[in-house]
Amino acid sequence: MGNGNGKIKYKFLFVSHETLSGDLAWKIQNEGHEVRCWIEEVTDEYDGFLEKVEGNWKDHVDWADVVIFDDTGFGKEADALRKAGKAVVGGSEYTDKLEMNREFGQSEMKRLGMLTLPSWDFSNYDDAIKFITENPGRYVFKPSGKVSSDWSGFLLLGKEEDGKDLLEILDSNKKVLSKNIKHFQLQKHVSGVEVGASAFFNGEKFITPVLVCFEHKRLFPGELGPMTGEMGSSMFWSEPNVLFRDTTGKMEGDLRKAKYVGYIDINCIVNGRGVYPLEFTCRFGYPTINIQQEGILSEWGEFLRAIANNEDFYLRAKRGFQIGVVIVTPPFPYDDPWETEMHKDISILFRKPYMEGVHISDIKIVDNVWRTAGHSGYHLIITGSGATMEEARRQAYGRIENIMLVNMIYRTDIGATWYEDSDRLRSWGYLDQVSWPLSSQTSDTLK
Repeated sequence: MGNGNGKIKYKFLFVSHETLSGDLAWKIQNEGHEVRCWIEEVTDEYDGFLEKVEGNWKDHVDWADVVIFDDTGFGKEADALRKAGKAVVGGSEYTDKLEMNREFGQSEMKRLGMLTLPSWDFSNYDDAIKFITENPGRYVFKPSGKVSSDWSGFLLLGKEEDGKDLLEILDSNKKVLSKNIKHFQLQKHVSGVEVGASAFFNGEKFITPVLVCFEHKRLFPGELGPMTGEMGSSMFWSEPNVLFRDTTGKMEGDLRKAKYVGYIDINCIVNGRGVYPLEFTCRFGYPTINIQQEGILSEWGEFLRAIANNEDFYLRAKRGFQIGVVIVTPPFPYDDPWETEMHKDISILFRKPYMEGVHISDIKIVDNVWRTAGHSGYHLIITGSGATMEEARRQAYGRIENIMLVNMIYRTDIGATWYEDSDRLRSWGYLDQVSWPLSSQTSDTLK
């Protein structure tokens, strides 16, 4: 069946724990395909945008041409569907374990010859406190295992070289932390530029170009305030480079063995001594997947259908840079019933009818007006692109000026650290080996 543009119309079933991938589903729907979304925890999010189905998601599998799992925790089901011949994007038991079990993820990195940092896993806070006391040093605290989305991005970064600041924080908060984070890891801290190296995998090989991404995880500009998961990112697409080859690229054989199809990222710290991989993301990133839509010229429905069927795909990407800025309202990043009620059903208005670079999260349509929905306070991602990072920033922030939302919060410095970060990456020799996507009809090195 066609979709009005001379192309075949496919049926996509999105399976989610929570409201994460609605923007991608909306994008694919707008390309002319049919979309259904099964979301385990949902209220009014996406009302008016997407068809949400209830009951058991497995009842809709036969209807779908492609099943998309947008989070970890569905690996066993994804493997079973692939074995039965279904086209599936996202999820495998192996990749779930890579992301959810930090100890296993680190052991796989070591096995494949990546330059890993020392790390220690704990399930007892007193043991961790004793360890820091006996082994003074600067560490990073990270949750491990299955953690709720509210706590998955919770990190504690020690700043004192003897570790006393982190020790005191753990000691004074261990009762609260132990209720929400049962398993965690202490990782040796190293200074450098934090960067992600990632790509899509079609069950057989990586699809190029690859992505280089810089995340901004804290709520306020200047990396101040609580960890949020992510408040925005800057990125660029390139042909495979040393950042990718030394990390994510080494996973190809094991991903093929697992028959994994989907997106995979390894977050790293880079300095003059090498590339240190930190952790896996074996699913779409948020808001990474929203910002990727700014840089990818190919149709997403065709692309995801192709890789779900283990087909090669000519992924067309822009040269230059893209950024994305997350727009939230209170109580984000916390749960507060009073603030949630206060900001419920608030209108999202546009000064001009210009929707380029506007990506949805927890919102709905009521009487043709966009309104806030859900209880998270996470509502929009605004993207921009340009030949330089500053051009991308100007476009994204110019688009934000078109939006009217009461008490909206966003960071004003997404992409602003590129000037310093790029100087350091260039001085260490990493940018000399980066070239723009061949699909953009140029192989000039990054400037």
